[in-house]
Amino acid sequence: MTSPLLAALRSEPVSHTPVWFMRQAGRSLPEYRKLREGTQMLDACRDPEMVSEITLQPVRRHGVDAAIFFSDIVVPLQAAGVEVEIVPGVGPVIASPVRSRADIDALPDLDAADIPDITESIQRVTAELGEATPLIGFAGAPFTLASYLIEGGPSKNHEKTKSLMVSDPEAFSALLSKLATMSATFIDVQLNAGAKAFQLFDSWAGYLAREDYEDHVLAHSTAVFDALSGHDVPSIHFGVQTGELLGSMAQAGSTTVGVDFRVDLADAATRVNPGQALQGNLDPALLFAPWEALSARVEAIVRKGLELDRGFVFNLGHGVLPDTDPEVPGRVVDLVHRVSAEILGSRG
Repeated sequence: MTSPLLAALRSEPVSHTPVWFMRQAGRSLPEYRKLREGTQMLDACRDPEMVSEITLQPVRRHGVDAAIFFSDIVVPLQAAGVEVEIVPGVGPVIASPVRSRADIDALPDLDAADIPDITESIQRVTAELGEATPLIGFAGAPFTLASYLIEGGPSKNHEKTKSLMVSDPEAFSALLSKLATMSATFIDVQLNAGAKAFQLFDSWAGYLAREDYEDHVLAHSTAVFDALSGHDVPSIHFGVQTGELLGSMAQAGSTTVGVDFRVDLADAATRVNPGQALQGNLDPALLFAPWEALSARVEAIVRKGLELDRGFVFNLGHGVLPDTDPEVPGRVVDLVHRVSAEILGSRG
């Protein structure tokens, strides 16, 4: 039987709106923090026993309709041989940033043989989940990975990235092409091991003008979806602050487009392809609001999502914040399930 999550991602009928949360696995859960004590982030991401336990924790606690694979978007870079460290309070830091064509040519490729731990982790998770709850795989999109490589770490303005993009578009394209192959390989391994859907995260795409996105980025994100099309699984394309890019991102090939909390779902529906499913879009900061205010907003999003002529998956408009009360997401799941079942049931 198809899960509600997989059906909604394909815009097929469901009995209730499915729910999962970006960053549901990890930092907001006390059981995660206890397990991670003394272990560096990238070490945790490469430990199948730890990965499987962390991935499953929010499924047990919150009753979400899908698990999201616990990893990090720089894991493929590390696995390929790039020297990268996730510095607490900072984020991924690249030891030798990529700034020239020679640096790009020297960037190592990722082979499936480099990540047997990813296969083992996925197999452990899916064996525990069974058929009822699907596992979502993921990877970072080429542009976001490129920005980390070029800037040397997180950036507020992405000035070095944009400079290379406009001053040497051929080199920039060569870099994104290599990273598209890397992202596709990383997801391909996850799908071969048992993941039932995937999300491509373009965390930094929202810093681009639409013209630059279309001229320099879209083709490479499209290449990721094209490379994985043989799996015939639903897919999600998500970026932060990408309201002005939704129409362009919708062309990359995903079955579903993720919407951040800055964009009204009805507006988003006019920007993506007809019938293309939407995912979103509660502001994660609202999980800190009193339940009366939060529940009203959740119910409003569910009603709006179900008014659209397409599939709808309830999620946050970005990831769960670290200090979120771990009891709140589960209450949101229960509310979304109840309200959506009532609405859908009333339609016969």
